[in-house]
Amino acid sequence: MNFDLEPSDVTPARILVVDDELELERLIKQRLRKKILAKEIELIFVRNGLEALEEVKSNRQIDMVLTDINMPEMDGLTLLNKLREIDDTLKAVVISAYGDMKNIRTAMNSGASDFITKPINFEDLAITINKTLKDVKEVRETIKQLQQAQLQLIQHEKMAVLGQLVAGIAHEMNNPLSCIAGYTDLSNQGVKSLINHLRLYQQKFPNPGLEIEQDAEDIKLEYFLERLPRMLFIMAESTDRLVHISNSLRTFSRSDTDFQVLANIHEGIDSTLMILQHRLKGNNERPDIQVIKDYGDIPQVKCYLGQLNQVFMNILANAIDACEESNQSRTFDEIKANPNTITIKTEVSEDNQRVVIKIKDNGPGMPEEAKSRIFDQLFTTKAVGKGTGLGLSISSQIVEDTHGGSLSCDSVWGEGTEFAIAIPID
Repeated sequence: MNFDLEPSDVTPARILVVDDELELERLIKQRLRKKILAKEIELIFVRNGLEALEEVKSNRQIDMVLTDINMPEMDGLTLLNKLREIDDTLKAVVISAYGDMKNIRTAMNSGASDFITKPINFEDLAITINKTLKDVKEVRETIKQLQQAQLQLIQHEKMAVLGQLVAGIAHEMNNPLSCIAGYTDLSNQGVKSLINHLRLYQQKFPNPGLEIEQDAEDIKLEYFLERLPRMLFIMAESTDRLVHISNSLRTFSRSDTDFQVLANIHEGIDSTLMILQHRLKGNNERPDIQVIKDYGDIPQVKCYLGQLNQVFMNILANAIDACEESNQSRTFDEIKANPNTITIKTEVSEDNQRVVIKIKDNGPGMPEEAKSRIFDQLFTTKAVGKGTGLGLSISSQIVEDTHGGSLSCDSVWGEGTEFAIAIPID
């Protein structure tokens, strides 16, 4: 007897069989043995509706349910209604006898997608399972695509608004900063001339009189003559820093056009680090988080730099979070002796086809279960209110779908985490 079941793309399709007849379990296992051994399907058997609900709640990877109607503790009809409340994409197929058509109609009205009659025709069972799994896959794929499209729309809208806001702030900052920078330079020259002129007066008129000497003491003339040039230098230096921050904001929030342009990846990383500077600085609980740049000789890359900056922001912010998490049980001196570090390395891949950006932290790392789900939508290991589970999912879409690159994660529990971003050069 041939069962033409479609194999799963990655993992076996999980089928929950709900029936209190032990002999039926043995028979189904025997008839579908080849598909089970080939890992095309995985059968999970429970005895009643209550056990089925517990299994579905604890294992959201169930693809379909095959259930009897008449069972102890909770019958199949009650189970169908409960299943719809948990996961409306889950398909259920009812097994019942020919003489039970009234219950079968009720089951179909309660959300069952199909039914199989006893005694079971296993050719019909194979066809029904095949069809049901295909329907489930299509529905879930459609929902996933809709969710991704919705996420992208929300994120693009958010980034567009943020980009306009930041670009506007940077523009508004540049106007007064240009004036301050210009007048600071002129003031510096003028103050130097005034000081020289005053020193000349002091040389020519060493005894100006009691009133002038007293006024000079009151206004601390000598103090300001010595320190005024330094004050002006600090003002000019601070103005330059603000100009640098403004330029970083514009680089980070640049509005990507409908086509990719050649961009300097290092500028994108540096602008992101500038925006995160406040989180990298030390405080009463820990010293600075050290950023180690190991920039290689990489070419400019044709990309949407504004979107890649968002990826850098998500990964670097996560690295900072990881460092802070590792500090919870350490004192200031212990952290200082073994400081938090984030290492950023850029290089060209061995085949010279891609630019690779590696961002590594020495935080606590991740267990295997978390690492396997790190790019899943809405998955987060952070406390409630601190993580949405969207950052890395969106980052994966930007790198892989938008740029045709790859985003991977290598993490060792207790040692740290490294993300590797690969972007095609051409």
